[in-house]
Amino acid sequence: MEEAAAPAAELEILGECQYPGEPAVVRPSRPTPRHTLHLSNLDDQRFLRFSIKYLYVFAAPAAVPAGALRAALARVLVDYYPLAGRLRPSDDDEGKLVVDCNAEGALLAEACLPGLTAAEFLRGRARPHKSWRKLLYRVEAQSFVAVPPLVVQVTRLGCGGMILCTAINHCLCDGIGTAQFLHAWARAARASDGALDDGDDLPAPPFHDRRALRPRCPPRVAFTHPEYNSCGGNGAVANGNGNGNEAPSLLARLLGQPLAPVSLTFTAAHLLRLKRQCAPSLKCTSFEALAAHVWRAWVRALDPPGALRVKVLFSVNVRRRVKPELPRGYYGNGFVLGCAESTAAQLTSPSSSSAARYGVRLVQEAKECVDDDYVRSMVDLLEERRGARPDLAASLVISAWTRLGLEDLDFGAGTAAHMGPLTSEIYCVFLPVIGDPDGTTVLVSVPQAAADRFQQCCLGFLKDTDVDAKLMS
Repeated sequence: MEEAAAPAAELEILGECQYPGEPAVVRPSRPTPRHTLHLSNLDDQRFLRFSIKYLYVFAAPAAVPAGALRAALARVLVDYYPLAGRLRPSDDDEGKLVVDCNAEGALLAEACLPGLTAAEFLRGRARPHKSWRKLLYRVEAQSFVAVPPLVVQVTRLGCGGMILCTAINHCLCDGIGTAQFLHAWARAARASDGALDDGDDLPAPPFHDRRALRPRCPPRVAFTHPEYNSCGGNGAVANGNGNGNEAPSLLARLLGQPLAPVSLTFTAAHLLRLKRQCAPSLKCTSFEALAAHVWRAWVRALDPPGALRVKVLFSVNVRRRVKPELPRGYYGNGFVLGCAESTAAQLTSPSSSSAARYGVRLVQEAKECVDDDYVRSMVDLLEERRGARPDLAASLVISAWTRLGLEDLDFGAGTAAHMGPLTSEIYCVFLPVIGDPDGTTVLVSVPQAAADRFQQCCLGFLKDTDVDAKLMS
């Protein structure tokens, strides 16, 4: 079985971006509806009040002029006009946000960084460095609400390539929605350049209305929803999960010391190997196997007390799980958090195969319970408990960016050579691997003291002779 490649060193970007002028305000190219867009309770969660930041690197042959991107953006904002609006507090519903669809426009900054080439970036791209943040224009604003929902920076490199960074407000879109918007933008650019071909599928028009996920009256919370903190207190004590003060200390450990990003790529063969650990008694998907595996490695690396209850939270797409299904083209937040939990001791059992099956089954059960009743209950819980936040006291949060087509973005001259997040955080991201559609890169920041052990725990399965025997059979 092949060995995983050692992660590349971080790339620190030296020098500053040179801006020839102020960012352009890009408004829709045609008149758009003027109204207030009310957000669903899934949109307007406190933990989603941030922007999803994507970073794309295009080599010189695939780069396109910033003017072409700007013109295509103006055209696509005709359809996605809420992204050209502005967030504000609701006048009628205290604590809620709404979108003023007023066509104020998105921001697009043009910059150049002649001291960096696409090839240099690609050699050190595995783990984001804090210096990468300069690749996205910083909007000076008093609050998150005052930042435009869409901010873009196009940075021209010394080789003629370009880096495209986007910040898309998470209250308006989830991962599926951002991918839908980005592909619509790219298609608009290809259309203007005459680069569309017969294989280009006509995309679904965006569906703006969020009322399909409105709360019931009166609200009916029918499930315990362990993915959220209980009212009044920290996640460990309020959940009554027996953690006492140990869970807050685990979160404090994550936030109270320097973090190191860890990036590991699992090829299709690696993922098959993980899935075979559960065979023949349990069939599972690649996501289920990898999520359980990374959760277990994370807990082992942090080494909490065995009695501590630990969780893994991950997004579950509900577009086809609710009744009726959400309309085609729905680009708002159409996900809820699945939650699997266990004691640390049970999850990190010395027997790799039995622990793998145990972890995978917990993840599967967390997915299976998400049906229409569960989603409606969660929407109602968020109506009753404004400001409810996920229980992060002893939780690994996984966000899957795979199978969304994010890596296939093509503005008319070719696809990107790299796609990933602008920064690395304590939540874990599953990223697509360009050139390996069945592979996944895992990116997460852990305490520096635990980084090597986390990597070892993630890769230890490669030396599992029992799995080798199953693969050879």
